[in-house]
Amino acid sequence: MANDFFQDQHFNGTIFQEEDIKYKEYENCQFINCDFRSCFFTSVYFIDCTFTGCNFHDTKINYVSLRGVEFIQCDFTNVNFAMTDQVIYNFNFTNCLLDYTKFYALKLKQIQFTGCSLVAADFMQTDLTEALFDNCDLRRTVFIQTNLTKADFTTSFNYAFDPEANKIKKAKFSLEGLPGLLSKYNIVVK
Repeated sequence: MANDFFQDQHFNGTIFQEEDIKYKEYENCQFINCDFRSCFFTSVYFIDCTFTGCNFHDTKINYVSLRGVEFIQCDFTNVNFAMTDQVIYNFNFTNCLLDYTKFYALKLKQIQFTGCSLVAADFMQTDLTEALFDNCDLRRTVFIQTNLTKADFTTSFNYAFDPEANKIKKAKFSLEGLPGLLSKYNIVVK
């Protein structure tokens, strides 16, 4: 791949290598069943792109811009998003595996996680204002000094965090999820 700019391209089953992705820009592209495990993302721009069934397991992400990006059924196990470009960004996840991911100190207002596994994910000091966690497994996920103002957890499960260590004004929880908010008190809720 000698080009630096790709527009309206479809990549199906492509196994990307590090040099295939570095310093590139992709606009309105679709990636289906692609493998990015050998990549170290450096200065890459994705604008209005869709990733379906792609493998990012253990991929290194450094200064990546995600604008209008949708990830569907992708594996992001153990990926650190902390160096994602924060200037203009917008990305969402549907039915993705995000176990052990790190979103430390990012501004992810209105992000949507739908049907995702976020086991042991790290959201420390992250701004998740108006975020949607729809039917997500949040077992052992870390929320400390996290802004969860107006975040919606009503259909998610297995979360446990200290409401006093986070901003949770007008956040939404189900009745079944309340024990996870009270776990620090070591009480029994029936």
